[in-house]
Amino acid sequence: MEMNIQDVKNYLPHRYPFLLIDRVLELEVGKSIVALKNVTFNEPQFIGHFPDQPIMPGVMIVEALAQATGILAFKAEVSKPTNRQIYMLVGIDKVRFKRMVEPGDQLRLEVGIITVKQGIWKFKCKATVDSQTITSAELMCTQKATD
Repeated sequence: MEMNIQDVKNYLPHRYPFLLIDRVLELEVGKSIVALKNVTFNEPQFIGHFPDQPIMPGVMIVEALAQATGILAFKAEVSKPTNRQIYMLVGIDKVRFKRMVEPGDQLRLEVGIITVKQGIWKFKCKATVDSQTITSAELMCTQKATD
């Protein structure tokens, strides 16, 4: 199942400049998702994150992976977020950064469900550029009602 940016916006509460998923290429409900993030020079983080050699901050790569986990979890639950319901990142384990991400790169975000126990989702995540691993991690999230 593919999702364009309008579909993605239906599943994530984030908006510019913090919506970090541009497209979903593959989604196997209850199992995995493959999404894309196009990295462009005009993104606000590049103004201050090494202006002479702009690189995407590692925390933003992890956030892009976390946003992919949110879409996958909502799809697995067969629900869409409401103003009172979101998935929150609650844990990050085994994070490794292998190479820099620069403007012009296209991040491929690959996420698979490891377990779901007592409302905590655990995911195996990997970000690649041109088939080279950039970041790998295990992320955990849970659904939260907002006020």
